[in-house]
Amino acid sequence: MREPTFLILTALAAGVLHGYAVIQEVAELSGGRVVLPAGTLYAALERLTAEGLVAPEGTEIVDGRHRRYYRLTDDGAHALAADADRQRRNAAEATVRLQFRSAGAR
Repeated sequence: MREPTFLILTALAAGVLHGYAVIQEVAELSGGRVVLPAGTLYAALERLTAEGLVAPEGTEIVDGRHRRYYRLTDDGAHALAADADRQRRNAAEATVRLQFRSAGAR
């Protein structure tokens, strides 16, 4: 799973959000490294909806602007958990190897 997808799903794991809130959450989660343009976000949300990982959760008009809300599906939560576990295992292995390298470099 690519990092922007991982971060979008992570943002939605906390609850239902509208598109701009997802953009803000992704930027916060990534420490500002990942800034999603609106077009990129909505293309990703359409793809994630087609894959069954995200579902639309209604719309509203706020200050004359149309807001679409999205939620994480159960399949999305499972995919996110699996990728988080994969990343955790990879990070643990990298840590072990770096410690081994440091010990051998002395």
